[in-house]
Amino acid sequence: MTAPERPATLTVNEIYASIQGESSYAGLPCVFLRLTGCALRCVWCDSTHTFHEGERRPVPEVLREVRSYGLPLVEVTGGEPLLQKAVLPVITALLDEGRTVLVETGGDQDISPVDPRAVVVMDIKAPGSGMSDRMDLANLDRLRPHHEVKFVLADRADYEWARGFIRDHGLSSRARLLIGPVHGVLDPAVLAGWILEDALPVRFQIQLHKVVWNPEERRR
Repeated sequence: MTAPERPATLTVNEIYASIQGESSYAGLPCVFLRLTGCALRCVWCDSTHTFHEGERRPVPEVLREVRSYGLPLVEVTGGEPLLQKAVLPVITALLDEGRTVLVETGGDQDISPVDPRAVVVMDIKAPGSGMSDRMDLANLDRLRPHHEVKFVLADRADYEWARGFIRDHGLSSRARLLIGPVHGVLDPAVLAGWILEDALPVRFQIQLHKVVWNPEERRR
């Protein structure tokens, strides 16, 4: 008699409900499934607790907790969620239930295995992050029109680099574009001014949750 298969597991950092702070879904109530682990080490990272902290949990248990919040918007984030392949059927299960699922990824992992119905929110790391050479640029050809590409910028040099990257790769026609400042490093008003001067076809954003809550608090 064969032993029953054990359910797949995920290493989970935390699951919580909050106001979505970024992307074109900013301001909406959202449940966050934050996974453990990341291959990048961005200079300005605000989620270093996700590098190693977490608990291995069966996928059915994770799904039950996500569902328990009763929210139609879910963000799968990290760390880097795509390092854990067991997350892919979780994304599909939530989509099958009629939820909108955002998948926030650092841009160094192949996005093609993600269910095409999900909204991939993919970072492009500017030089100020220290990780720009780690991007999987083949992901640019994997983007879908409902996906979002995010630039987090630390200074004028990062802005000029991002402006050139958008132009050189024709990103305006590939996905929705988001640009925001590194919190506490680049003045949002200054960045907004640069965008207006260039009439850059992007959505300006700040990390709304850091305005509403103390940015040093966990689970916000």
